[in-house]
Amino acid sequence: MAAAAAALCRRFFNILRLTGGAIRGPPAASCSRLILSDLHKNARFCQILPPCTLLHTSLPRSGLDEFFDDPENWGKTEVKSGDAWTIEQLRGKSSEDLHKLWFVLLKERNMLLTLEQEAKRQRLPMPSPERLEKVKDSMERMDLVIQEREDALRLLQTGQEKERPGEWRQDFLGRTFWYTFREWPIPWHLNAKHNRKRFYYLPQVNHFIRLRIEKYLRSEMKKKQLEKQTQKKLQKRFPHLATQSQS
Repeated sequence: MAAAAAALCRRFFNILRLTGGAIRGPPAASCSRLILSDLHKNARFCQILPPCTLLHTSLPRSGLDEFFDDPENWGKTEVKSGDAWTIEQLRGKSSEDLHKLWFVLLKERNMLLTLEQEAKRQRLPMPSPERLEKVKDSMERMDLVIQEREDALRLLQTGQEKERPGEWRQDFLGRTFWYTFREWPIPWHLNAKHNRKRFYYLPQVNHFIRLRIEKYLRSEMKKKQLEKQTQKKLQKRFPHLATQSQS
């Protein structure tokens, strides 16, 4: 009896799979009644199960179509698109919405990168290339918002500004760097490896520190002078543009 019931259920499942889940509601309940009636032919009554609905999902786009733009936009020189997401808009969304939006932007970015490479291959201009910049800006701002939330949660729980606490230190050449704390299996005053790092510099290094600062200031001054010279050359070459910018 159990083997017959299993075979009947297997046939019923195959029928539902072939029909694509189009049967819903009362038909499923009626089929359950037929199964029970077959199992209990000699019974005066059969147990009626509560009505149920079958799982139904829409057919998504699959394959390589996800990496290409909408066919309606093929051959167009310009494609209308909205602005990039601002930080204020992203701050008003929940973490779950940001998680979903991240994958939407990631799919859009992959599609636009594919479109850019295809345009380069065909030696044609990419339609509305500013869309890629908008997506990149939105993803960078989303990273900033998520980092702000993580920092706020860490400040609330531990009171630390950074993920790993540390402090500004100087090496043996007098260069300042950020040193992150970490746990050691033995105390620092007994750790030979930690003592070899030398977080200090000797007085003889002061002369070279001054020379390094002087070199940095000279390079910054050369950059400013070069920028002024290029501006003067452009003003001489395009005087009409210089008058428009001054007005």
